Amino acid sequence: MKITFVTDTYSPQANGVATTLERLVNGLRDRGHSVDIIRPAVLACDDEGLRVPSVGLPGYKEVRFGFPMKLILQSRWFKNRPDVIYVATETPLGASAISAARVLGIPVASGFHTNFQQYVAHYQMPLLEKATLKYLRRLHNRSSCTFVPSRDVIDDLDAKGFENLQLLPKGVDTRLFSPKKRSAALRREWGASERSLVGLYVGRMAAEKNLPLVIETFLEIQKRFPDFRGVLVGDGPKLAEVRKQHPQFIYAGVRRGEDLAEHYASADLFLFPSITETFGNVTMEALASGLAVVAYDYAAARQHIVNGENGYAVPFDQSEAFRAHALEAAQSDLTEIRKNARSSARKVRWKKVVKRFEKQLMNLSADEPVQKDLDLLDAQEIQFAQ
Repeated sequence: MKITFVTDTYSPQANGVATTLERLVNGLRDRGHSVDIIRPAVLACDDEGLRVPSVGLPGYKEVRFGFPMKLILQSRWFKNRPDVIYVATETPLGASAISAARVLGIPVASGFHTNFQQYVAHYQMPLLEKATLKYLRRLHNRSSCTFVPSRDVIDDLDAKGFENLQLLPKGVDTRLFSPKKRSAALRREWGASERSLVGLYVGRMAAEKNLPLVIETFLEIQKRFPDFRGVLVGDGPKLAEVRKQHPQFIYAGVRRGEDLAEHYASADLFLFPSITETFGNVTMEALASGLAVVAYDYAAARQHIVNGENGYAVPFDQSEAFRAHALEAAQSDLTEIRKNARSSARKVRWKKVVKRFEKQLMNLSADEPVQKDLDLLDAQEIQFAQ
């Protein structure tokens, strides 16, 4: 099967969407499919495929918005027609890809990986929240189906008028992320003994990640445990500000691969108070690494954490409860919880996810072609497509 991915983010960018797409692409290729990737030219990616111009989000250059390329995509797909197209991001590039696919009658699926309608409020643009939701709903409803990573997000989108929603869960690499990667040398770099408690945050250093609650919780634990070490892994627009205000914590920057796995496994407690996730890959990576995870009870945490057994699932957006659960964890013997965390992660493998995705795409490809938007074509576009 010939599959095309259209995305504004991809490896080696350090975010959950990029990681997920790389896993899906490699998994599909391993199963014998041809996968083409269309993405911004600035991404330092070795993959072949069309590279398009893009612009960075104001105040957050790492987030790219690909330019609309409808006519170019029509020509490319008219000459070399894919069986199915997967649009992973909803920027103008993604919207133009859906339009081009509909013109040519190619089945096209979309992915809801990011709660952009929530993000705009965190970037001082609350008035755009309704407009963003309307844009996202229209875009996704023009695709044949929308893949969503968690059932609670499906329920939320369904209530808001999104159609043809399908669950596509995520996996975790339990070989890469493992308690076996724990490093005494790294802990010594952090100033932690083997008996010290190390708290970890991994993710974008950005407004939408609820970083103040991470810092507040670190400070509360530090009051009770003077040898506590707080470690933050990641980069983003808030990094310089947070590091300046709280220099006592360790800022490790972006880490990847074995290095990232070592950082996870060398900690003890993982804090993730974000309230804007569609899933939260880092939650699964922390569980696989054998950490005691404290996260809000939705998305990945709702699917995979049983409160008090393999982690701590906190009532959604309850900051006092979050701090209380984190303090409870800090004062507890975490041996059993960490063991159970690892066991629960081992049940969620990428191989199963890829097989499920493959079947969903094959079913989509086998369906009747999408009705062409002939009313949207003008004479120039018809001539270009031919």
